[in-house]
Amino acid sequence: MDTTRRGFLAQAVLTPVVASTVLQASAATTAGAEGASSGTAAVPEFDRICVEEAFAPQELLDECRRALEDNDPMELGFRRLMGGYFSGRPASNLLLKRLADIGDFRLAEMDENHIRKHLLSITAPGVQHLNDKAQATSLARLTNDRMADAVRRHPTRFDALAACAPQDPPAAAREIERAVKQYGFKGALINSHTKGEYLDEEKFWPILATLDALKVPLYLHPNTPSPQMLQPFLKHALDSATWGFAAETSLHALRLVMGGIFDRFANLKIVLGHSGEGLPLWLDRIDDRYAFFSSHDEKGIVPRIRRKPSEYIHDHMYMTTSGQNYTQPAMFMMQVMGSDNVMFAADYPYESMATRKAIDALPIADGDKRKLFSDNARRIFKLS
Repeated sequence: MDTTRRGFLAQAVLTPVVASTVLQASAATTAGAEGASSGTAAVPEFDRICVEEAFAPQELLDECRRALEDNDPMELGFRRLMGGYFSGRPASNLLLKRLADIGDFRLAEMDENHIRKHLLSITAPGVQHLNDKAQATSLARLTNDRMADAVRRHPTRFDALAACAPQDPPAAAREIERAVKQYGFKGALINSHTKGEYLDEEKFWPILATLDALKVPLYLHPNTPSPQMLQPFLKHALDSATWGFAAETSLHALRLVMGGIFDRFANLKIVLGHSGEGLPLWLDRIDDRYAFFSSHDEKGIVPRIRRKPSEYIHDHMYMTTSGQNYTQPAMFMMQVMGSDNVMFAADYPYESMATRKAIDALPIADGDKRKLFSDNARRIFKLS
């Protein structure tokens, strides 16, 4: 395997050269941000594509508002996540406006921040909190129809990832196939667990088989921790983007690896946001502990997969900068995963598209910067 994709911690990231590069990058980011704020910084001449940009039709937002009144204990994480969005505060109202808009308002912000294209996807938790499978499937279909309309109206500015309702795996698989074949969608997005269940479980394999057959990626987006793991996160508000998102979604990704999913579905590709939900930092340790525990496994508890866990992550997963558009995480991901496997994402509207200034300022070759901003997204998602 290409050594640029095996830039593990001890071998690459902590060398004096890289340490020096990170320090230089930090200085460059500060200088770039200051220059941009004063209007003196030049904007590099290449496209920027954002690949994790949320949307919710008004009908879904209305249903979320109603669902907040439900005291279903399984959905405490949902209520924690969505409760603040409907507070009536000006910032919350603006967030909801941005979520529901895939027209002139969003396009104006994209232009202001020199963004060429958004890859639209349903916001967390999508329709995965709903108990009524038919309703969930209907809202996923509606979301796809609305995104498809936006892509038709603005084909150079928008593409989309299919929404689905994993509560009904066969229906979810059909909806992904419809969105990809009928609308030309570039993959699908699932907001991690669905009511505490994970995609490595056999009931969800129709979804994975469809993605495998279509050869389109799955963006595995965070959700709040599942009901089984939520309680310890609650006391200090650690259940969402502060920490719970990454802990829960990285667990989900590792379940796919350890569950042998990529041995079964050889074409399946997963995209992870937020610096790979922390996984790049852990690859050596995951391999080491897997080797140790599997060699001492007398009871047959540890799964038997064909290769090292890190090899599946390198061969089947891509990472994005969403919510982590800072110098050190971006440089680290490119060291570990290779410059062909990292994409830019703003995480709009939860984060500002202006965070692209930190990526503009990275001390890397223009060719690698172009890969990060656009070329990789075009290749991985087969964008026009």
